[in-house]
Amino acid sequence: MSVGGRKIDASGASARTRTSMSVGGQKEVASMAYEVELKNINKHYGDFKASDQVNFGVERGRLIGLLGPSGSGKTTILRMIAGLETPDSGDILIAGERVNELAPGKRGIGFVFQNYALFRHMTVRENIGFGLKVQKESKSRIRERVDELTRLIGLDKFADRYPMQLSGGQRQRVAFARALAPSPRLLLLDEPFAAIDAKVRKELRGWLRETIHKLGITSIFVTHDQDEAVEVADDIIITNRGRVEQAGTPLEIYRKPHTPFVADFIGESVHVPDYTVFKGFSARGGSEHPGIIRPEFIEIGLDDREIAMPLAAEHGIVRAAYFRGSNVGIDVEVKGQILKAARSLEKVPLQEGDEALVLIHRILSFEGGQAKTIANQSKRKESVVI
Repeated sequence: MSVGGRKIDASGASARTRTSMSVGGQKEVASMAYEVELKNINKHYGDFKASDQVNFGVERGRLIGLLGPSGSGKTTILRMIAGLETPDSGDILIAGERVNELAPGKRGIGFVFQNYALFRHMTVRENIGFGLKVQKESKSRIRERVDELTRLIGLDKFADRYPMQLSGGQRQRVAFARALAPSPRLLLLDEPFAAIDAKVRKELRGWLRETIHKLGITSIFVTHDQDEAVEVADDIIITNRGRVEQAGTPLEIYRKPHTPFVADFIGESVHVPDYTVFKGFSARGGSEHPGIIRPEFIEIGLDDREIAMPLAAEHGIVRAAYFRGSNVGIDVEVKGQILKAARSLEKVPLQEGDEALVLIHRILSFEGGQAKTIANQSKRKESVVI
């Protein structure tokens, strides 16, 4: 599978590539100028396979999110790129050079940990300049670089403070600047927002994305938070059980999930064992018809006046209603199955026990091993009658 991969026209010219990857090693990654590339990577911890034929390449300047549940292998991938773990087989290339045996400090990588890992006895200035001091840079060069970075992270007025005198968001900015100080060619971030409260975390996401794009540094960050990945990353790599399930832009993955796991992991989804029980969705061969229904696939209303196509709607019972800030989440039971919908705050509230009309516009089906979006056929019939 290639996502955003290079396409070659008749003349042999190639289009710009964003992220390319193969799943399960079934297809070799195309040869091109990647900043970082993994080829057929495998890693075991005893009987546990943390990486299973992992292949992908990242073009220079891209911000990539490694997204997956706990134990899916994403952190192992990051640590192998950094040189903190060694693959059992396969090749890791940075700027085209195989680095499997290269020490972490010689790979040109900056690493940001989720717990900041700042030196408590050092000031902001001293923390940021620590790596340069180890490299025996001149005092004038260290001072110049630290001043540049404290301005970049907006903490130039706090340069002489100690970590305990800063907020969580400020400490993470210092950790970010310290990783950038030696001018790495690749930046790795392990759950960079995990130790920060929700409001600051959201603010820091936008700041990080803007700053990385401004610097043009290739970056890979690990997260288990899909909202975080969608908001921050240019491209997302979804991992599951040591394998790459899918890769692409957040919009591509959300709209066209390749597997049931991806469809379930991205977005808020409900699995239904047989979608043919719902009005407008007939059988397409076979005996099993599982599907996935997302809130945005559903229109829910109190009566006919609130539903565009009432004849195509199902009758349901509201089982729960919960405020979610921008809308109200609704759990509604239709034909014995609980579906999830969203209702505007501008409309009359629905409450537990209310009867409602539910129009299912479309369903995701994975029959035949491929994801397909099935539209409600009753809608077309009703529009003809009208």
